[in-house]
Amino acid sequence: MPETLLLTGGAGYIGSHTALTLLRRGRDVVVVDDLSNSSAESIRRVNRLSGREAVFYEADVRDRGKLKEIFANHKIDAVIHFAGYKAVGESVAEPLKYYQNNLDTTLALCETMPQFGVNRLIFSSSATVYGTSQNVPLKESEPTGCVNPYGRTKLMNEEILTDYANANKEFAVTILRYFNPVGADPSGEIGEDPRGIPNNLMPYITQVAVGRRPKLYVFGADYPTPDGTGVRDYIHVADLAEGHAAAYERMKPGVNVYNLGSGAGHSVLELVRAYEEANGVEIPYEITGRRPGDVAQSYADPGKANRELNWKTKRTLRDICRDAHNWQTRNPEGYQKS
Repeated sequence: MPETLLLTGGAGYIGSHTALTLLRRGRDVVVVDDLSNSSAESIRRVNRLSGREAVFYEADVRDRGKLKEIFANHKIDAVIHFAGYKAVGESVAEPLKYYQNNLDTTLALCETMPQFGVNRLIFSSSATVYGTSQNVPLKESEPTGCVNPYGRTKLMNEEILTDYANANKEFAVTILRYFNPVGADPSGEIGEDPRGIPNNLMPYITQVAVGRRPKLYVFGADYPTPDGTGVRDYIHVADLAEGHAAAYERMKPGVNVYNLGSGAGHSVLELVRAYEEANGVEIPYEITGRRPGDVAQSYADPGKANRELNWKTKRTLRDICRDAHNWQTRNPEGYQKS
């Protein structure tokens, strides 16, 4: 009988791509998502693409009663925990919203899982836990420290899960620190669909490309980088999804932390040029001032994941740009009006 994974926040950008990867690998998938920043349409498309069926519950992970019902209805083998708010600016403006949601979803899982004998959890963390460190490439051993409430909730969740695992030796936790997920499934059926103004670079570029926005604003061109713009590690979301599958297949006792990144840094303008070249479009942009808290460069040392998970990125920057553009041109208004 196939193993069953519960994906919290599984209708979101990374969750939906991971659901598709797991279904294609023969796993059974149960998704719980409150749709506060996602769409049920993503799961319908995942089911169509995979030819299989992810079971979907529209619910808040903090609802202990509903969570117990879901665990009672399915024999869950492990949890991949994506559920959480993720906009940095919003977290600064509404910190309590972020602490209440992002921490309590984890607490609810830790309270509920042992009641049903489930003791394996993969946590969706972020390179934001490295704060303003300039020590690139970033290793998992780098000191942590965050500059905004969103990042602090990721780091606090890592600490909560580590403390819980230390107190409960049968509990296994894998923490995956993502760098910059971008791109979309090559089918163009699922992709990144942010609500309102995008917080991340790639959906901003794609929305400019299809005419939803007049131009891209580049925050700072005076960094100590080759072209003055910020350098980041961009990882195709399909590679990231495969990283979750690899992490599940190779879970070990205790707490294990892995960077999921390409190991290469690309500047903002380099990404813009790659996008233009891959898709034959022009992306107008305007240089503006730096954003507070942004670092000049951040990219991963993914060596630990390469060695221990037998995982590495396979898709190129051109693949990323092509697939992101394909998604946006096929779905110019995202899931809402497709």
